[in-house]
Amino acid sequence: MKKIIFALFCIISFNANAQITDTIKKDLLTAPDTVKHLHSKVVTLVIPTALIAYGASSFVIHPIRRIDYYLHGDIQRTDPNFNTKAESYFQFAPIAMVYGLNLVGVEGKNRFIDRTALLGLSGGILGLSGYLTKYTTHRLRPNGADYLSFPSGHTSIAFMGAEFLAQEYSDKSPVYTVLGYTFAVTTGVFRMYNRDHWFSDVVAGAGFGVLSTKAAYLIYPYIRNALTHTDNKTGRKTMLMPTYQNGTPGMSFAMQL
Repeated sequence: MKKIIFALFCIISFNANAQITDTIKKDLLTAPDTVKHLHSKVVTLVIPTALIAYGASSFVIHPIRRIDYYLHGDIQRTDPNFNTKAESYFQFAPIAMVYGLNLVGVEGKNRFIDRTALLGLSGGILGLSGYLTKYTTHRLRPNGADYLSFPSGHTSIAFMGAEFLAQEYSDKSPVYTVLGYTFAVTTGVFRMYNRDHWFSDVVAGAGFGVLSTKAAYLIYPYIRNALTHTDNKTGRKTMLMPTYQNGTPGMSFAMQL
């Protein structure tokens, strides 16, 4: 059963990760302005949205909910004493890999400040969508701990990070994408085997995580352009950007004459 669940999540993951290239370039001075380009990026949101829809359907479609009960029952029979906290570390591994690779000299697609802003935007989208959903759906966890089961937060963060790693480093090597999504899949499987979440919770969590990062990479160029302005008459360039120095966040304003 472990192999079946793991394989299923791998299929879901790499389908959700489809078409990840040329989202943003390092200079990031212009945003895509063609309907065709924008349409191609919006299409990549379909699969993670479908994962969320699958999870949500478990509230109203009984056969899908029965899959949750079946898989949970099988885990109870085969691995009743399974217990690990590894997923608490695995969920952050893809994000750590992005900054670790950059630290050792392997450059990603974007500069540090843009990459960090993208990660922050992804986390903000996930926080507003995924965690708000937890409190509105009010689903009981398999272990009965609380009513914050849907969607899986650990899985959401792991898949958000995996897509973040893929966006930044898939052009360097597909190995980075495989590693990131392997950590994400393992996180989701462990959440089920620790009886913290149902199958539909982790599927939806994967969708929320991937969708948050894809959406961030889609809209960030427009946000960046709104903060970066060039006066066509004078040629002056102005920029308003977030900063972080000595542990203090802030905003910086610059003008190039």
